[in-house]
Amino acid sequence: MAAFAMGWSDVDGRPAGGEGGKSLRPTIAMLSAEAVGAPAESALPGAVAVELVHAFSLVHDDIIDNDERRRHREALWKAYGVGPALLAGDGLLALAVNRLAGHPEAAPYLAQALVGLVEGQMADMAFESRPWHGAGRVTVEEYTEMAAGKTGALLGASAATGVALGGAPELGDRMWSAGRDLGVAFQIVDDMLGIWGDPHVTGKPVYSDLMRDKKTLPVLAALEAGGPAARELSGILRAGVGDEHSARHAAELVEAAGGRSAARAAADLHLRRALDVIDACVPDAAELRALCDSLVNRVT
Repeated sequence: MAAFAMGWSDVDGRPAGGEGGKSLRPTIAMLSAEAVGAPAESALPGAVAVELVHAFSLVHDDIIDNDERRRHREALWKAYGVGPALLAGDGLLALAVNRLAGHPEAAPYLAQALVGLVEGQMADMAFESRPWHGAGRVTVEEYTEMAAGKTGALLGASAATGVALGGAPELGDRMWSAGRDLGVAFQIVDDMLGIWGDPHVTGKPVYSDLMRDKKTLPVLAALEAGGPAARELSGILRAGVGDEHSARHAAELVEAAGGRSAARAAADLHLRRALDVIDACVPDAAELRALCDSLVNRVT
């Protein structure tokens, strides 16, 4: 099951040549080690650990969200059942922790990331039951803190473990901060792709976040902007986005109210913050910088 979750095998255990994910987090770890003058291999314990945690989080996320598809095939729980999938996710997490157990300079960053990841996921789930308007509404500031945990914590751990294992532990905390900002930018772009992306590319059903009442940044920013489009959008959200037609119209209103442009500006802001820290810590990290740029420039 673990091999299936990682994209290495099919449901019957045969080697698979399908999509196994982007390996973004281990790449950040290894490029961070190289940026401080160490061989990329020095970051392997951290690279393996963060990828295992990422796989664990996806297994559990699919169960929580009742998502039946992952990377253009069945989610692990759909293929094997909820109970076995939960245990497989737990096993991936245990392997990740064990991988860094002998590296005290890096292990605390993984532990910190796990706390942030769980807190962020809990906040994201809680947002779904909160109203779009009024005293209990989700603010852009709350969203940003959620994204910094849910997505940013593990990217922070990737960068921090990379420099720590590469022999520059004094840069760990600052690279952690850069990774968190990068994670916020990455999450915002994911939100945009969830509304305006091509499902054949993203592997996600179109408009699924709108139909699930997910409090994504483009929608929150559109509502905060006010104006006729925002007011019409508010009415649709109150009634519930129940089908693809209403979801498509809601997406048009989000863009008309300025939510798409505001989300793009916010992603660019957090990317700049991350790159400023990276430039200050590891000024010769051209490959790392290019990777960060590519994560945000997946959407226009």
